[in-house]
Amino acid sequence: MNKLLIIAKRDYIESVKTKAFLFGLIVAPILFGSGFIGIMVMEKKPDLTERRIALVDRTGEAAATVIEAVQEKNERDLNDKDTGRQTMPRYKFEIVAPDTANPDAQRLALSRRVSSKDLYAFAEIGSKALHPDATGEKNPENGISWYSNETGVNGGRSWIANPMNDGIRRARMTQAGVDPARFSDLLGNVDIRTMNLVSQDEKTGQTHPAEKRTQAAMAVPLVLVMMLFMIVMITAAPMLNSIAEDKLQRVHEMLLASATPFDLIGGKVLAALGRSLTSSILYIAGALVVLNALAMFGLAHLELIPWFLIYLIAEITMLSAIAAALGSACGSPQDAQSLGMLLFIPVIIPMMMMAPIMEAPNGGLAVAMSFFPPFTPMMMMLRQAMPGGVPEWEPWVGLVGMIAGVTVISWAASRIFRVGILLQGKPPSVGELMKWAVRG
Repeated sequence: MNKLLIIAKRDYIESVKTKAFLFGLIVAPILFGSGFIGIMVMEKKPDLTERRIALVDRTGEAAATVIEAVQEKNERDLNDKDTGRQTMPRYKFEIVAPDTANPDAQRLALSRRVSSKDLYAFAEIGSKALHPDATGEKNPENGISWYSNETGVNGGRSWIANPMNDGIRRARMTQAGVDPARFSDLLGNVDIRTMNLVSQDEKTGQTHPAEKRTQAAMAVPLVLVMMLFMIVMITAAPMLNSIAEDKLQRVHEMLLASATPFDLIGGKVLAALGRSLTSSILYIAGALVVLNALAMFGLAHLELIPWFLIYLIAEITMLSAIAAALGSACGSPQDAQSLGMLLFIPVIIPMMMMAPIMEAPNGGLAVAMSFFPPFTPMMMMLRQAMPGGVPEWEPWVGLVGMIAGVTVISWAASRIFRVGILLQGKPPSVGELMKWAVRG
C-alpha cells in the first residue's frame, strides 16, 4: 500500500504542475461552454428581415381570417415587452388566386419565387381544410401545406402554425354564425404554469409550497452532467496514451522491479482521482461564487454536491482502470488512439441519450440505464438534478450497482494490465483481452 501511495503521489504532483493540466483546467470550460454561449448570442441577434408569404386559399373563405390571426399574433410578439425592441420578423401576406386548371404549375412558379428570395415561403390552404373528411392527414386537401427552403429547427413554420390554425377556426366559427367580436374570448389561450411538487419535511412535518419551474432550473441538470462529462474527459483521456507511451519506453519494466502491477495500476487510478477531484472542487467553488454574484444562489442544489463527487469518483475509477488495461495492451500510442472511442462509451452513450431522458426522466428507459453500472453516474446525476428528482431509494440502489460494477471492472482491468504491460509485438484482440481478464 505504501508503494501504491508513493506512485499515486508522484504521478499526481507531476501532472498538476504541468502547463498542460493548468491549460486544460482553464480552457476546458471555455470549449465545453462555447456551444451554450453561441446559442445565447444567436438568440440575441435574430433575423429581423421581413418575411413575405404567398397564400393560396382553395376554400375561398379562410384567407382573410388566417391572415388576420397571423398578423394579430405578429403584432403581439413583434417587440420585447420590456425593452420595446423588435425581436422577430414582420410577416406580410400576398393572396394568390388558386389555379384550378394546373395547380402543379402554380406551385412550381411560387417555388421559383421562393428560390429567388422574392418570397420567404408560400402556403396552400386545402379545399377541405374547413371541413376535413375521414381521410385525415393522408389527404393534403384537409389541411395547410407549407412550402419553403428554410433550414434550422426554429424556422417560420414553427411560429406560424398556431396562428394559421387559429385563422381556420375563426373561419369555421364565421360559418357557424358566431359573432367575430367573440373570437378573441373563445380562442384565447389559458396560461399553464409548470410547478414543482408540494413537499413536506419528514422531521418537522412542515409543508413546503410548490414553486414555479423556470428555464434556469431546467439548465441545472445540463450543467452538472456537462461538468461531469468534461472532468472525466480531461482526466481519463490522457491516461490511455500515457500508459501506452510508458510501455513503449519500457518504463514499467523498470518499475516492476520494485513494485507490483497492482501498485502501478492502483497508483495511476488514485492519481487520476486526485486530478479529477482537484478540478471538480475548483469548478464547483467557481460556479457557486458566480451564482452568488448574480443573485442566483437559489439554483445551486447543494444537496447534490456529495452525489456529484460520488459519481465522479466511480466514473473516474472505472474509466481509468479501463484506460490502464487498454493502454497496457497497446504496442504504441498510435494503437491506443484507435481505442479511444471504446474507452468513452460509458459517457458518450448517456450524452447521446440526454434528450429522451430529460423528456421522461422517470420512464422505463431512464430507470433501466440508471441501474446499468457503466451509465449510472451520468444518468442518475441527470435525473436527480431534474425538477422533481427521483425516488429516494434509486440513488442508493444505483450506488450499490456502481460499487459492484467498479469492483468487477477494476479487477478485470488489473488482470489485463498484469499480462499486457510486459507483452510486446502485435496488439491482442478483444477475445484475448477477455481471456486475460478471466484467466489472469
